[in-house]
Amino acid sequence: MDDERAAGADPDAAAGWHEQRRQAIAGHAAALEAGRAAEATEAAGLITEFVREATERGLAPAVLSARTFDGRSTYRTRIRGWYLKSNKSVAVGADGGYYVLTVPPSLRARFTGADLHPSVPRLVVGAGGGDGETIPLAQLLRRRLDLGASWP
Repeated sequence: MDDERAAGADPDAAAGWHEQRRQAIAGHAAALEAGRAAEATEAAGLITEFVREATERGLAPAVLSARTFDGRSTYRTRIRGWYLKSNKSVAVGADGGYYVLTVPPSLRARFTGADLHPSVPRLVVGAGGGDGETIPLAQLLRRRLDLGASWP
């Protein structure tokens, strides 16, 4: 509504206001992206340390499985790693990748296995998921190391 009044009163003022808003939005987006990049870098460092320590402790990586979004089917993958949650929804690969183990249903995957790609790790696992199950990544990694070979 203010834009309409500004546009009607002075077109240059409206254009200036729109440009100011565009710059503010771009600035917020850049700051958000920088924060996410810093978070991903810190999380990647935690994961690298986890892989190193798990290997030193002799924790053998397992072949990971991925579950469909609806939870009805499970597919094998070509990734070896360690599950971080007992529901096997997230894992760290022996390659240092962070994997969310949910995939769309696929007839091809039923026979050849699911293709997984590493996700950008976050410092809080489950943040923004809406189910209320959030846990700090560092805590999850430490718990997995502490449980050793007796993982569920």
